[in-house]
Amino acid sequence: MAKEELPGVLVLDIGGTHGVLEDLAALLKKHFCLITMKEFLENKKEMSKKIQSVFVFECRPTIDQELLESLPNLKVIGNSGVGVDHLDLKMISNFGVKVTNTPHAVADPTADLGVALMLASARRLVEGNVYIFLDLSYFFGICHLYYDKTGDLSESIFGMLLQGKKILRTPFSEASALLVPLFFLRQW
Repeated sequence: MAKEELPGVLVLDIGGTHGVLEDLAALLKKHFCLITMKEFLENKKEMSKKIQSVFVFECRPTIDQELLESLPNLKVIGNSGVGVDHLDLKMISNFGVKVTNTPHAVADPTADLGVALMLASARRLVEGNVYIFLDLSYFFGICHLYYDKTGDLSESIFGMLLQGKKILRTPFSEASALLVPLFFLRQW
């Protein structure tokens, strides 16, 4: 498919501080003709006919009434983030433009980070990382960071994970899955 036949997508910039990541731009270029905001502003009359979509990356470019009025063939605004609270959905829908986003794209990493923060606060993981980084394990036994005084594995992070794995094998709702780490953390 020739570059002229590909639908045009408006992006703020490619690379740099606020632009679309270069790897992502390479992927987008396989399916779209990327038009930067600078190119659009230099030649609004010609570029406005080509642009069918706007790719919003890190809340940029700003979608306002002036931009929407200057893009007569705009069909969709694709937001690379989870939320769309930075977009005026009512105004956009008045132009007959659809809005998409990626609602579950960061659900797993966010959950991982939440569990990591709970474990870090409950089991002194940050302190353990400092010991390892500064190579203080020569002076202090690292075991005291993940075992209790009796050396019982069930009270360690690893024990919690093993118990959680056993519980996760039984069928229950997704909401209950979130309570498993909290259950074990409360026991400590």
